[in-house]
Amino acid sequence: MAKEVKKKSVSIKNRKASFEYHITDRFICGIVLQGSEIKSVRAGQANISDAYCIVDNGRVIVKNLHISEFKNAGYAQHIPIHDRFLLLHKSEIKKIVNKLKDRGFTLIPTEMFIAESGYAKLEIGLARGKKSFDKRDDLKTKDIAREMERYQD
Repeated sequence: MAKEVKKKSVSIKNRKASFEYHITDRFICGIVLQGSEIKSVRAGQANISDAYCIVDNGRVIVKNLHISEFKNAGYAQHIPIHDRFLLLHKSEIKKIVNKLKDRGFTLIPTEMFIAESGYAKLEIGLARGKKSFDKRDDLKTKDIAREMERYQD
């Protein structure tokens, strides 16, 4: 994985990702945005819960990423849902492609944030789908932890 990136206040998470998938590897990458898109992201007006990533001709593309229109953008509005390119090193893309060849792996965004440098970053994860009994086990452990926390107070 690349060097650590310090996160700022804006953090948009994909809460369904950890429930639906076992995430094995995580990558932090830049994302190509227009001017009104970055303003909307800084305002926290993005949704990554339905988004997924594909690799096409050596480029990683995120699809179904919804970034709301910035109301003060004037005539230079962007389209809320369209394909956006991710910025990764070639070696990272090769690792991703090799893992995606395995059966059952997919590439999903887990978190979008503004880095300390001021750029929008997207954390993507190589994930394998969970079975229904795995999901039940996760819910069971969460309930047990919640009950233990109640009795400790």
